[in-house]
Amino acid sequence: MKKKVVSLLVAAMTVASLTACGNSGSDAPAANPAPAPAESEPAPAPEPAESEAPAPAESEAESEAPAPAADGEVISVGFAQVGHESDWRAANTKNYQDTFSAANGYELSFVDCDNDHAVQIETVRGFIEQELDYICIAPIQSAGWDTVLQEAKDAGIPVLIVDRAVDADPSLYTTALGCDMVAEGEAAGNWLAEYLNGEDANILVIEGSVGASATLGRTEGFNNIVSQNANWKVLDSQSGDFTQAGGQEVMESFIKSYSDFNVVVCQNDNEAYGAMDAMDAAGITYGVDGDVTIISFDATHDGLQYTLDGKITCNVECNPLQAGFAAEVIQKLQAGEAVDAWTLVVDEAFVAPGITSNYAVTMSQEVLDGRAY
Repeated sequence: MKKKVVSLLVAAMTVASLTACGNSGSDAPAANPAPAPAESEPAPAPEPAESEAPAPAESEAESEAPAPAADGEVISVGFAQVGHESDWRAANTKNYQDTFSAANGYELSFVDCDNDHAVQIETVRGFIEQELDYICIAPIQSAGWDTVLQEAKDAGIPVLIVDRAVDADPSLYTTALGCDMVAEGEAAGNWLAEYLNGEDANILVIEGSVGASATLGRTEGFNNIVSQNANWKVLDSQSGDFTQAGGQEVMESFIKSYSDFNVVVCQNDNEAYGAMDAMDAAGITYGVDGDVTIISFDATHDGLQYTLDGKITCNVECNPLQAGFAAEVIQKLQAGEAVDAWTLVVDEAFVAPGITSNYAVTMSQEVLDGRAY
């Protein structure tokens, strides 16, 4: 296919914090039947979390792709995906495959990079060699992108950094989109401060994959709030690699080393499932009626089922339905229009029934039934 040269008019804007969503795996322990949901109204809208991320561009993009180009031209798109480590990632992949479909006027070249940074770099080089019209990258690591991004720029191929961020000169790529990971971490911390209401916190953190922007952002945001609470202490923080097995392994190690913890922060739902497995085996109670408060991220369907059941007390969303935003950017570029340097995909946070919060929505069966992933 003859590659269309697109005129790029991109606002100069530094991306400080883009998302890296962790995610949940299909091997999660079976959720208990949901109790009757508590009567509750959604909590008041939270005050915007303070972070170093740039002000989000307003966008009305939805998960559905815009109509294909009027001239009927098929647009070729390469997508270098992180891998398949979780339910979140599976939902994100399906969203891209559904959006960039032949029926919508696209030809999608999709590669699952299986959490291998070197493979992902070579995948992008392959897309450049194929002279695809656009390249979408969900970066496994934030560092090490300058050379291949320069190659794409030299080839005149617009690059969209999606879901996670890269530590590279923003002039080397066209735009970035996703969730604000620092704000997610701050939302979790602000909720915990509200929930504990001055009580002490001895915290264990199961981080995501080393070097992932989601890990870096959520850690930074949560630590911003920890630093404001003198009676909080992070006892330990280790990587569970965004997997259930990793979460269980780290939690088992924590249990051997610490006996006085009362908060466990898991940087995605999969890790929370593993942490719960480890605490179940050790006879440690958790949730709204237990000794340990669990905070998780991603708010997948299974993760929110556990929130509804009162086992995960707070779950901060990372919306995987991002392909519609990418498609909107591509359609603007096709039309020669300017695009924003960064597009925010908005998140919410959810808390177990019986809890009201200024930072989160109280879970109900209706909320769970309305989830698309």
